[in-house]
Amino acid sequence: MEPAARFTDLIVWQKAHAFVLAVYRMTESFSKHELYGLTSQLRRAAVSISANVAEGFRRKNLPDKARFLNIAQGSLEECRYYLILSRDLGYVQDSALPSLAAETSKLLTAYERSIVSRIPA
Repeated sequence: MEPAARFTDLIVWQKAHAFVLAVYRMTESFSKHELYGLTSQLRRAAVSISANVAEGFRRKNLPDKARFLNIAQGSLEECRYYLILSRDLGYVQDSALPSLAAETSKLLTAYERSIVSRIPA
């Protein structure tokens, strides 16, 4: 398989970007008094996932690449909590976002492992 030329070629970035778009669509229906609270926090954390994948893509240093992917994974976990909170507050009933988050997490983990495995001991 040919290496990706741009971060947009990465399947993990594409999945993370789809997650961001779904988060934005879902949060449009949130209460307006959450605009600067949960809505903002969830959107920022979601954007952070794909942004850190993109930023790490151009890093030449493998530990730097791995660090950005780790930050992306942390942002994804933050989103998972916000999805639980959104459900528990009654803002969403049933959502495909948890399964999309799980798919994204698997891809992130695999990509991060492939980077870490190339770091000299």
